[in-house]
Parts: sequence; C-alpha cells; structure tokens
Amino acid sequence: MEANPSASAAVARAHTLDAAGRHEDAVGELATAAQGGDVEATTQLAKRLIVGDRAPHLRPQGIGLLRDAVALGSAEAADRLAVIAAAGADGPPNWRAALGFLGLAVERGWQPARAALGVLASIADSAPPASPADARRLVRSLAEDTSLRRLLVPGEGTVLHEDPRICMFPEFVSPAVCDWLIGRAHGRLVRARVYDAFKRTDFVDESRTNSAAIFHGMDADLVQLMVQARMAVACGQPVSHMEAATVLHYATGETIGNHYDFVDPEHPSYDEEIRRSGNRVVTFLIYLNTGYGGGETAFPRLDIRHFGQRGEGMFFVNTLPDGHANVRTLHSGRPPTSGEKWVFSQFVRNRSQL
Repeated sequence: MEANPSASAAVARAHTLDAAGRHEDAVGELATAAQGGDVEATTQLAKRLIVGDRAPHLRPQGIGLLRDAVALGSAEAADRLAVIAAAGADGPPNWRAALGFLGLAVERGWQPARAALGVLASIADSAPPASPADARRLVRSLAEDTSLRRLLVPGEGTVLHEDPRICMFPEFVSPAVCDWLIGRAHGRLVRARVYDAFKRTDFVDESRTNSAAIFHGMDADLVQLMVQARMAVACGQPVSHMEAATVLHYATGETIGNHYDFVDPEHPSYDEEIRRSGNRVVTFLIYLNTGYGGGETAFPRLDIRHFGQRGEGMFFVNTLPDGHANVRTLHSGRPPTSGEKWVFSQFVRNRSQL
C-alpha cells in the first residue's frame, strides 16, 4: 500500500507499520478505524482482504467493506466495485452495474475513473465527460446494448495455424486503449523473472531480460476488464479463468527465450497445481505499439515469426484436446533490434482463478 498524503491518520499509521514489516498490526489498525466509520481505512482494508495483500484472503468480506465504503461516500470504493462487477468476482459479470459504479466514482471526483470512462467513451465514439451530468448521460449510453457490444465483442479473427491453434485479430483494441495500457505500466515495471519449479521461487535469469508490470485484482481498472472481456469472447474462456494481467516491455536487445506457457508435466507439484488452479490453456497477446525493428513472436517448431501491429490481438492454445501439454507451442519474444516493444499478456486457465 502506497502512502497517500490525503489519507486518514489510521491509513498513514498502517503504512508505517507495513514499512516495518508489521502487517498484522497494520491490518488491525485499519480494521479498528473501519469499525469507527473511517471511509479511507474501510476502503484500503477492503482492497487488502479481497486479494489477500499482507492480510487474510477474505474476498466476500472485502467486497462487503467496499459496499460500506461506498455508502460512506468513497469514490475509490465505487471505482473498485466497478472492477468487481465487470470481473464477475461477486456473481456473474455485470457490465451495466460496473458502468454505474464507474459513473458514481466519476461524480464523486475520482480522477482515475474519469480517465477510464473517457477511454471507454472513445471506443463508442462519444465525447469524454466534462461534468457529472455528462458522466451520467455517458454511462446510460454505454450501457445500451449496441454500445456494450462495441465495447465487449471483438471482430472476427483469422486462423494463422491450426495445430496448435493460433488466431489473430486485427484492430482488437483501439489506439486509445493501447496508450492507456502502456501508461498504466509506466512506474510499475520491474525486471521480469523466471519461476523455478523445484525451488518454488522466482529468480532473475538471462533467458528473460525484459521487464513487466503485473496487475492483480485490485490494481485493475475498467479499461483492462473491457480488454479481458473481449479476450474471453475471442478465445471462449471466461474472464474468471484469467490470471493477473501483465504488460511486458522490451527495450532494444531484451528478450524472452524459448519457453512454454502450460504447466510443465515435469513440475514436481504438477498434479497439485492442476487440481488447485488448472492448466494454462490459452495465451493471449495484444501488441501495443509499432516503431521498433525485430521483436517478433517466434514459434520455432512451427516456423512462424509474427510481427504484431499496434492494437492487434493474437492467442494460441497451449494444450491438446485431451488437456495434455502441446510441446509445439514452444515460443519466444525475439529482441527488438531498435526501439522498444510493448505487449499486453494474458494467461488463461481452464478453471476459475477467483
């Protein structure tokens, strides 16, 4: 949790306790303040419980606290409930409810919500809201069937390869969405890491030299959820089956070497992992920019090197029809020879991640 200069005293004390590694005490501080009606403490505690951020993972209780915070006037809590509704984390995905919460957050002055609503408006060829009344009208317009379809349903794809199945979608997202996703990643990028299945830890390795920004549940926004909803339609798996989304950045010369995305059958806890979380059946990529050389997505066993255009989506199926790993999906992110490359990356499992 980052320090917020406008946060309540309890939130500031919790931040100090977290910095000292006293996370249980930080959660207790927030809980005590929430019981006393502190709206900011209630919001921050809710976010932590929903994802288990240095706190017990208590999603239903956290969502209940968000609703309490909205009733107390929180703009941020309304924005977070928009994400909850769109993701289907508290019942079936409900985009009309999500847009309603987003509009409420805008009316209460939450600038991130206003910016997100502006991006969604651009997709529907509407002007961004200039006033609370504009926001209300825009939300009503976006919630209409035709507008929702434009937001959530992509155009038809093209099959690039049948076995394994690789599909490409030109103009999957708009330039405004590409810019939004890149902008959200700035300031969050860290060196990408590789998972060691035997040591059960992540580590830095020269086979993966790019950087990444990961967006867990309470880091997401409604633009990201719109992108994931379009992915769900395209690949036939629900948003609830998606892992935390990642924006990947490759500077000149940076790469991800040959690898698989499915859960490796050689993984020492393979059966347990599959039972608990399912397998990564689909990988979905969205290319966010052009203006670089090289940087292809390469499938060496298929003799495919694909250079994606800005806004283009592509997914490939990592498993065989019987659910076993398809080793023909071996792939890499080739290094840009000039410029920088940005990609939105989404792993999709065959069971819910909520």
